[in-house]
Amino acid sequence: MTPLALNPSGFLSDFYISFWIPTAVLTAALVIKLPTIIRLWRDPLLRAVGGLLLLACAVFVFCTPSTIARVNRLTGVPNISAPWCYSLITAFCGSCLLLIITWRNGLSDRSAATRRAMRWVISVYSGVIVALWVLFLLADAPVERLRDLDTYYATTPFMREEILLYLVAHAVACLITSRLIWNWVRTEGLDAWLRWGLKLLGAGYVLNLIFDASKLTAVAARWCGLRLDWLSTDLAPPVAALSAILIAVGFILPHAGQYLHDRWRVRLAHRELRPLYQLMRTASGEGVPFVLRATPELRLTRRETFIRDVLLPLARHIDTDLGRRSYEAALGLGHPAERARALAAAVTILDAVGARARTPEGAEPAAGPDITSLLKEIGAVSRALRRTDDIEAVRARATAPAESYAAHE
Repeated sequence: MTPLALNPSGFLSDFYISFWIPTAVLTAALVIKLPTIIRLWRDPLLRAVGGLLLLACAVFVFCTPSTIARVNRLTGVPNISAPWCYSLITAFCGSCLLLIITWRNGLSDRSAATRRAMRWVISVYSGVIVALWVLFLLADAPVERLRDLDTYYATTPFMREEILLYLVAHAVACLITSRLIWNWVRTEGLDAWLRWGLKLLGAGYVLNLIFDASKLTAVAARWCGLRLDWLSTDLAPPVAALSAILIAVGFILPHAGQYLHDRWRVRLAHRELRPLYQLMRTASGEGVPFVLRATPELRLTRRETFIRDVLLPLARHIDTDLGRRSYEAALGLGHPAERARALAAAVTILDAVGARARTPEGAEPAAGPDITSLLKEIGAVSRALRRTDDIEAVRARATAPAESYAAHE
């Protein structure tokens, strides 16, 4: 029990996450964003998002043990991947800060303070990258380490400073970014998809802080003569992978969520118009021609246009008095005003379709009432047509007084 408690590497290995999983998710996020980034390249926010996702993908590609070994062999320098991976991680940190500065301020705020903050981030993190390579050139690291370089060289001169430098730079950037994101989440008026995306981003950067804490603790333990290498080799990698997945999904969610929401809204509107479309199709004797490659938006537009095109000539047969009585009848049955208007319109349209069918050819009225408001409410009318029992109740109540009067005549 004691060895397991002090070195739970075997337990943590069960939760290993392949670095290629976050790489795939990050690549998917980049591919989804890429068309918008190319189309709106002048937008600094989109450029920052693209740069961050590209650097995040590079981090996980080059920090994979197999890639580390391949780079070392190609260059012939043991552990040359160390400053290269550290540089990518540091550049990723700087991109995080640039993204937040750009995202928070937007295009409207290009003040001197904003430009100064961006220049400060670029200069500081560029300086850190230069320092990482200088320290590596000064260090003596002849033994290749693919998974435990941070702890193996934790006490080696210059490598010690290099490892500490990249971890501190990463931790500071993640701390600032996480704090700004969580402050932003609490802002009122955010779109729901954006809010959830920010929450996932915030959770991802919090996990990055756990990654830094694990690495720093393992390195500090080596300084004190202890061995907590499992924190760096077994805990930190899956935490980093999970963090990358959350960050990638956080970027994808606002875009993909809004896209799916818009598609669902269009399809729902198209389906809601089906009852009125079927009625107009019966009245006109034809429908909208089927087009195999038509987009959902185009199908919705064509259905709306067809309904309005049929309603315009049908307006000559609309009985406005029946419409008024139907509206009062619907109110009398307890329907809200908006629902009552839709039911009254449905009753008058059904009556107009029947009147047109009974009208001899060439004997149609020359003009009809103004149906501008009806053309704007075809969605509500179509929904009302789904409830035939409500329409029949309104029709019966609206026509009862006229039928009684006719009987007394």
